[in-house]
Amino acid sequence: MKDYKTKKRSEEDKQKMIKRLKTIEGQVRGITNMIEMDRYCGDILIQMSAIEKSLKSVGNEILREHLSTCVVEEVQKGKVTIMDEVMDLIKTLD
Repeated sequence: MKDYKTKKRSEEDKQKMIKRLKTIEGQVRGITNMIEMDRYCGDILIQMSAIEKSLKSVGNEILREHLSTCVVEEVQKGKVTIMDEVMDLIKTLD
């Protein structure tokens, strides 16, 4: 028995997110290789910045989806306590 919330996504949306996350995963492996090869610190930091921006972008997309579906549905049901969850999520993403 699962004790977590779920969100039904289209197969297309799932595949888009998975593709983006796998790209990020590859970038992280690339940084590992750069460190193993004693690459210049500045080059590593540039790659790390790119990964951070990519993760932020994926996170923002998931947040947008959450707001436009899950949160709207909860508010329509009269469950306005969802707004506390939203505020906590936004604080976490900063």
